[in-house]
Amino acid sequence: MTDATRVLVLNAGSSSVKYQLIDMVDGARLAAGLVERIGESNGRLAHTPRAGDPRETVQVFPDHGAALKAVAEELAADGLGLDSPELAAIGHRVVHGGQRFTAPTLVTDEVLTEIRRLIPVAPLHNPANITGIEVARSLRPDLPQVAVFDTAFHATMPEYAARYAIDKVVADQHRVRRYGFHGTSHQYVSRATARLLGKDPAEVNVIVLHLGNGGSASAVAGGVCVDTSMGLTPLEGLVMGTRSGDVDPGVVFHLHRVGGLSIDQIDELLNRRSGLLGLCGDNDMREIMRRADGGDADAKLAFDTYIHRLRKYLGGYYAVLGRVDAIAFTAGVGENAAPVRAAACAGLDELGIAVDPELNSVRSGEARVISPEYGRVTVAVVPTDEELEIAQQSFALVHGA
Repeated sequence: MTDATRVLVLNAGSSSVKYQLIDMVDGARLAAGLVERIGESNGRLAHTPRAGDPRETVQVFPDHGAALKAVAEELAADGLGLDSPELAAIGHRVVHGGQRFTAPTLVTDEVLTEIRRLIPVAPLHNPANITGIEVARSLRPDLPQVAVFDTAFHATMPEYAARYAIDKVVADQHRVRRYGFHGTSHQYVSRATARLLGKDPAEVNVIVLHLGNGGSASAVAGGVCVDTSMGLTPLEGLVMGTRSGDVDPGVVFHLHRVGGLSIDQIDELLNRRSGLLGLCGDNDMREIMRRADGGDADAKLAFDTYIHRLRKYLGGYYAVLGRVDAIAFTAGVGENAAPVRAAACAGLDELGIAVDPELNSVRSGEARVISPEYGRVTVAVVPTDEELEIAQQSFALVHGA
């Protein structure tokens, strides 16, 4: 095992599997790919090796087992098969770890049973994550399988930040509390931001804004999460692509009692037909900005609502931290939408927050500062790398680091 330096990272969704094979000696991606539309008639596998041309196949993948076997075949074709002695572990993204799993964990039968017990609080994600683990274990039963939980980084939140102000007995009975998500991204980006500043993470207070189709914010004090915007589920917090984010709980009662919507219909509404999509019919920020620039009133309202909520969390987490050294924008929108970054930070000079228009307009895949030299708070764009974070945590656990 001492010579094994590679980690295969698997992210199994309900109808997809994303994967990367990473060499932990230098962090190099030896291969990456995506299997999508599992269970449909037009499944697709896109595979990109480090050396050689990308390959794409269209075929039926009846289940995750078939999908992962196809991934194994693609890797083997590049001399990177799952039977390689250089493979140290398989790292799995698991969305919900509850209060028990607050660190990367070696998968056992007992661990899988506990992850299953958490399905009621993550019904869209944990079942698929479990399937990915089970199939990977069947393919390599001798290899360490490591679960890395989206919720783990946020487990350090103080109890007053994690609690909802509802009856404590009822909350505890049903495990109702704030867990937070996107934890591997927030952890990676907060550390990468400290490196960008040339400081130890323990010395830096960072507000991380993970803005993709899903979005979340976190307040990180000295490398430790003290608050985050998502809650019991990924529905709470920022306005997202299709999720509402924060909403008065009374809206649910009103829609049920007065609107006649069932609980399942309300769940569908708030998770899949709200957010930017609900406001303007689009959840692609690029298209929304194009429409808004062209005078589309619905698109402008969607953009302004998105920015307003983002600024509320930005200001709120400034107050939570007391001192902010950096604000880091990450994920698809955060890394690529300069107007979002500019609007989120506009008019905050009194807080020491400003964005340099020229620096902000630069497109790059590297971590970079976009605030002017006089800014008290460093504003940065820091590309996230959840797969590398999962690989690092898995490798460290297996090797006892």
